[in-house]
Amino acid sequence: MTNESRCLLASKCAQAGGVNCTKHCELYLGLHGLDGGGGRSGAAGLAEDYRLVTLKNSPARADQPGAYKAADTYAQTFERQFDAEADRIKSLYLYSAKSGTGKTTTAAALLNEYLTVHYIGALKRGVQPDQRPAYFLDVNAWQNEYNEFNRPRVPDAIAEPAAKRYYAALEAAKRAPFAVMDDIGVREATDGFRGDLHTVINHRVTNRMPTVYTSNIRMKDLPDVFGEARLADRIGDQCKEIVFAGGSKRRRL
Repeated sequence: MTNESRCLLASKCAQAGGVNCTKHCELYLGLHGLDGGGGRSGAAGLAEDYRLVTLKNSPARADQPGAYKAADTYAQTFERQFDAEADRIKSLYLYSAKSGTGKTTTAAALLNEYLTVHYIGALKRGVQPDQRPAYFLDVNAWQNEYNEFNRPRVPDAIAEPAAKRYYAALEAAKRAPFAVMDDIGVREATDGFRGDLHTVINHRVTNRMPTVYTSNIRMKDLPDVFGEARLADRIGDQCKEIVFAGGSKRRRL
């Protein structure tokens, strides 16, 4: 049994579907690890359901032709990461008023496109690909980690692992050359959490690091959510907003 259905490189690999297309392929191992959940793909922090989604196979593509036309054009700029003289790769803000329209799926697809371009491009240039070229931060889950170790009288056995995960995610989101910040319109955030969120965003903007944000809040309305204009202004810097149409396409059981 060949391995092309489990590899992001399949559409660009001459060996895909052949006798050498196995889980022991050196390129596959570097990107996905032996069990498919490691390597640079695993380091990106994507949930398992998103690890193999691309712009081409995304289930959101058919319902969002306008958004995907813009996403395809955006992905073509990823080669600029290898050219110090090229225009910067800008950021994206994926918005829809309702959940379930495909924003997160699309953001994950863009992350995988960037990851693939980086991995192949680095190897072609004879350089070692970054261990974490891209990172996906679920902002709601990250805020839950913050709350987990900041509640009163929380046992150390719970607080300490939560704090460790929280700060590891903070550093990963700051340092990855490309990042997704999913569901950025957090409400009722404490000053401490909002400060950490600003630290991540400010670091990325200052260092010209492309970021894809998703939100159910229009970019122009973010100051009302955050209670200040500063953080919203940083998000909007060199950032294009893409609007997702329609209502939720999630299956209801």
